[in-house]
Amino acid sequence: MKTGRRSGSGEDAPAPPPGRRAGPLRRAEDAATVAILCAMAILPLLEMAGRRLWGGGIPGSSTLVRHGTLWVGLLGGAIAARDGRLLAVGSVQPFPRGMRAPLSVFAGGISAAVSALLCAASLSLVRVEYGDGAMVVPHFPVWAAEAVMPLGFALVAWRLVRGASAYRGGRVAAAGIAAGVAILSSSSAMASGPVLAAVLAALFAALVCGAPLFAVLGGVAVLLFRHAGVPLASIPVEVYRMVTSPTLPTLPLFTFAGYLMTAGFASQRLVRLFRALVGWMPGAVAVVAVLVSVFFTTFTGASGVTILALGGILYPALLAEAYPEKFSLGLLTASGSLGLLFPPCLPVILYAVVAGIAVDRMFLGGILPGFLLMAILSAYAVRTGMASGARRTPFDSAELRCALREAKWDILLPVIVLAGIFSGLTTIVEAAAVTVLYAFLAEKFVHRGVSMRRDLLRVGVESGSLIGGVLIILAAAMGLTNYMVDADVPALLLRFVRSAIHSKVVFLVSLNFFLLIVGCLMDIFSAIVVVVPIIAPMAEAFDVHPVHLGVIFLANLQLGYLTPPVGMNLFLSAYRFKKPFGQVCRSVLPFLLLLLAGVLAITYIPALTTALLPK
Repeated sequence: MKTGRRSGSGEDAPAPPPGRRAGPLRRAEDAATVAILCAMAILPLLEMAGRRLWGGGIPGSSTLVRHGTLWVGLLGGAIAARDGRLLAVGSVQPFPRGMRAPLSVFAGGISAAVSALLCAASLSLVRVEYGDGAMVVPHFPVWAAEAVMPLGFALVAWRLVRGASAYRGGRVAAAGIAAGVAILSSSSAMASGPVLAAVLAALFAALVCGAPLFAVLGGVAVLLFRHAGVPLASIPVEVYRMVTSPTLPTLPLFTFAGYLMTAGFASQRLVRLFRALVGWMPGAVAVVAVLVSVFFTTFTGASGVTILALGGILYPALLAEAYPEKFSLGLLTASGSLGLLFPPCLPVILYAVVAGIAVDRMFLGGILPGFLLMAILSAYAVRTGMASGARRTPFDSAELRCALREAKWDILLPVIVLAGIFSGLTTIVEAAAVTVLYAFLAEKFVHRGVSMRRDLLRVGVESGSLIGGVLIILAAAMGLTNYMVDADVPALLLRFVRSAIHSKVVFLVSLNFFLLIVGCLMDIFSAIVVVVPIIAPMAEAFDVHPVHLGVIFLANLQLGYLTPPVGMNLFLSAYRFKKPFGQVCRSVLPFLLLLLAGVLAITYIPALTTALLPK
């Protein structure tokens, strides 16, 4: 995930004066986000207890949890905009220094205009629901639940203007650009093809200059809807429908649990355990790096977070054991994405939601392909360890027992999650809530690494910011997907593919190539929402199993994170390890080729995906 301190410029914003306290709006946002996350975890737990103690759950609890996802997503998006953590693929940094400030103002103004238009569209939806009088639960109207959408987009627009420049004049200019673009986009002039083309060109220019990805996706959707004369309120309608789906609350809950584990230093315990377990092998520390990276990506759902969080621990350890610098850099850049196939990783859940597949089937489908990719990198790590003479740690049963005793609560977590889901004792959302409770109790009372006062608020805000940054992209991507469905784009593409491609093998080759490009240009979450509705009918026409298609999709997109010149993990690795971008690309190339071989095996050997599925 590529972010800057300010989404428009990518440059660091001035630090607040020493001793300056957070303002009331910041405190309210942070407190509300953490409170909603905690409530989302507590309600399913009470529902489980109710079923067993008095034979019934809490009325409306699942509905409230689903709407909590909407609130966490929009408040988290506002926090991500506040802290400059909205995902962007461009930057003003490659431009001459004298051009950076005006380009930052331009990108910030365009982005703020899109946010303002989405705010206005959401406000229209709220007005309609206010007149309808429908209720989420008794005494809680739907319009009140939806009110967070215009509020969140308004806060994002305001912060994009503030982040466009460090100076008042630059902010005024950004606000002027935003107002002008918003007025133009709302006028009848958008029915004109040349005007539409000009505004679209400005939008993509802003993307190059560091505009957040959600603004570009949302902007394209807004402009196309305006050009077609369709009310913009249809965008927030689809956003509301998707975000309040029954399974989506697992995203913020599993993310919250992953951040709790990170705050409790679980990574250090796992490094010690895996080192004691496989340290006698050639390439042992490199294999440990793969295992720990996979574990953390599985629970945080973001390979970039794994690079940032674990890089400082694993990179020096690899160099100290005499692994080549190029190998160490490439391994840590590549390993973070492997966890994206394992349960309960967020992209697996999101794919299941969008594609209409049972989440537990997607979980089972990704296990063997995930282990295949892990085995490929581990084998390469062993080979490199032998060639470079990397040191080994003699096997010590006492150290293994001690490390296992210290890390037993951490390694039990995925077992508890999967046992609850596949035994039928919990729903997927309840399993996510159990995960949060388990992670909190383990890190707070067993390991004593998480403080209620010092860490809980920070961890909750970081989780909300990540989820908000993801869900605000999904909101924008959902609008674009909705337009393509209305315009019959999937059906048109399906007819074209059927006329041009007559072989399943040729279709799969074309799919691999297409998804690799998509993985380079889009983050995995927006790609799922935008691309899956297009390719799913095509795959069905060629008799590709739905779960197999999902694993192919996720495996290819994780490869896109590593593909030059715009794979997102390449940028993050260059930032984390302070290495030139070109050096990172060269170091990743052997791993990219190895993983490509694994992805091809996953694509053309369906049994790897379907072997564990119930018949």
